[in-house]
Amino acid sequence: MTKNIMIVGVGGQGSLLASKLLGHLLLSEGYDVKVSEVHGMSQRGGSVVTYVRFGEKVYSPIIDKGEADVIVSFEKLEAARYVEYLKKGGKIVVNTQEIDPMPVITGAALYPEHLIEKMQSLSIQVDAMDCLTLANEAGSSKAVNLVLMGRLSRYFDIPIEKWQKAIDACVPAKFAEMNQKAFLLGRGDE
Repeated sequence: MTKNIMIVGVGGQGSLLASKLLGHLLLSEGYDVKVSEVHGMSQRGGSVVTYVRFGEKVYSPIIDKGEADVIVSFEKLEAARYVEYLKKGGKIVVNTQEIDPMPVITGAALYPEHLIEKMQSLSIQVDAMDCLTLANEAGSSKAVNLVLMGRLSRYFDIPIEKWQKAIDACVPAKFAEMNQKAFLLGRGDE
């Protein structure tokens, strides 16, 4: 059976590294994996969406509305924007950070309130945490992606050592220690 994970965020947050790491891990576990990146205005702080599909045999890299088993979101508004892609009973792992989109920056709109509570009222599991604080604790605000991967790893039946091996394979050696720490902070094991 094919499993579907969507990684959503804002350009520059490291969602592409997160999808690369996840793809690497799942391939090493023997799954057929398809990863597809959909860029909005990523270089301008716009939406970036990555689909990661895995199973015995995966034919298409695209996830349609109502098909995602898990959504990993780097930002609250992005989580709310893509929540309709989640299947009934699905999980959303969300960073509680707020990054103002252009309409909010220009004053044309206000950042929506109570997004986590609104998502919790749907028939989905919401795992919300302040990933930015944990990333800073690990040594860099850029490690939010690894904090989120740590949190996501709790929902997989894959040993933590295999995740850590995938991190070492996907991040530059000089950042490995910091990324490993961010991953563990996200898991909640430290």
